Amino acid sequence: MAICVASFASIMLNIRASNCRTLATTPVSLVRTLASSHSLKNQPKCHTFWRFRNRKSLQRKRSTFAFEPLSAVSDVVPSIPTSSPTCYPEYHRLLPCPSENGPPRVEHLVVLVGGPVLEYISKTLGLPPMYVADLIHFGAVYYALVCPDPPPTATTEEFRIYKEATAPAVLRKRSSIRGKTIREAQKTYRITHVNEFVEAGTYLRVHVHPKRFPRCYEIDWRSRIIAVSESYVVLDKPAGTSVGGTTDNIEESCATFATRALGFAEPLKTTHQIDNCTEGCVVLARTKEYCSVFHGKIREKKVNKLYLALAAAPVPVGIITHYMRPINMAPRLISEDFSKGWHLCQLEVLDCKKVAWPDSVTEEKYCVEDCVWPLKEFAYECKINLLTGRTHQIRAQLAACGAPIVGDSMYMPAAIAEMISPGLNPFGKYKKQCTSEYDKAMAMQDWISHHGKEPSVAIGLQACQISWDDGEHFYEARSPWWR
Repeated sequence: MAICVASFASIMLNIRASNCRTLATTPVSLVRTLASSHSLKNQPKCHTFWRFRNRKSLQRKRSTFAFEPLSAVSDVVPSIPTSSPTCYPEYHRLLPCPSENGPPRVEHLVVLVGGPVLEYISKTLGLPPMYVADLIHFGAVYYALVCPDPPPTATTEEFRIYKEATAPAVLRKRSSIRGKTIREAQKTYRITHVNEFVEAGTYLRVHVHPKRFPRCYEIDWRSRIIAVSESYVVLDKPAGTSVGGTTDNIEESCATFATRALGFAEPLKTTHQIDNCTEGCVVLARTKEYCSVFHGKIREKKVNKLYLALAAAPVPVGIITHYMRPINMAPRLISEDFSKGWHLCQLEVLDCKKVAWPDSVTEEKYCVEDCVWPLKEFAYECKINLLTGRTHQIRAQLAACGAPIVGDSMYMPAAIAEMISPGLNPFGKYKKQCTSEYDKAMAMQDWISHHGKEPSVAIGLQACQISWDDGEHFYEARSPWWR
């Protein structure tokens, strides 16, 4: 079956001639770089429609997407030649997991000629078929019947092409979307089979370099099991791992590796989340039914969680209240003052005691990052009752109190910056009054720019206890890594 690979100019013509869309390139994090053959010029290329820059650049400059042209194969690194007749790069599989990060890469494309999804992606992006098969196994390939709306910063030309490709006269010719609204047709789904057929006009999103979790291969998972019942498993989650997987990697997760360690035929299911850099108690359901039951207990506030946080400065005992900006993007911004639409964040500090700062050997063992905190003789271990469960809540709240968590490379740099220049935080205790919405927006962007990247492995945070049904079910994690 012929595979059509078009340049940007020919894509525009194809949209008119064959009712197709164009394609885009966007980056995402990864840990594997493909080794290519001696020559890339003979490989099929897929010129881009748009590309947004890495998240850190986005957060520092603007909260919307930024675009620039990029060749779809520009981040493939030349290596040892291969004898493959199709000139595909040499490939040693996605497993086991490599220990290095590589350049981010996500491809957005539209199928020009229908066929098997693996064959189309492989030929269009110049990737080894086995690599594409592994991406599908990782859950890193998605499709939608119709391409999603372009982002707000798309150019006039890009919006024009989008409107042409989604014109009613064009869509009416596709029987697969009859009876569906545009929103329904734009909904994305994971592709789960390498031989799945994709028709012309189908949108594909390929996470070429999925986010990887090397620690999964270093853990004795059987030793991390706290309890096993007929309905659930309680796991002492290691830092540097994902509870249930990520958008582009459902293979390297606590749920997957715990399932294998216990020899279960049915995969364990995620009931709640804690950050990748956090360790401690998580509950995994053995059945869909109990997964729903546990979700109900969380909604009804029947599940209690206690955390141990290793803070860089003392924290007052009692309830701490903030309000979190309702945007699903890190860093999470919080304010001491109520703002309409912002989410209530409350935690209760039950105890705070002075302890020794972790020594360099311990920090190196758990890959705890040095965030240049000025005083490292003592740290402060806090026991915290989490009253509301927001993403990054403990991390953001303690940092706002001037007591960021040890090793938290995202929030500690901002806390240090605020210490040096009080008033830098536009939502903090010493905030400066802004005279206009523009000034406020610029102050917010400047504040975001002082945050760092997400920690790679561990920070001083542990979900030390979890209980539900008035303590009928009660479990504790092992001693935290810093003790």
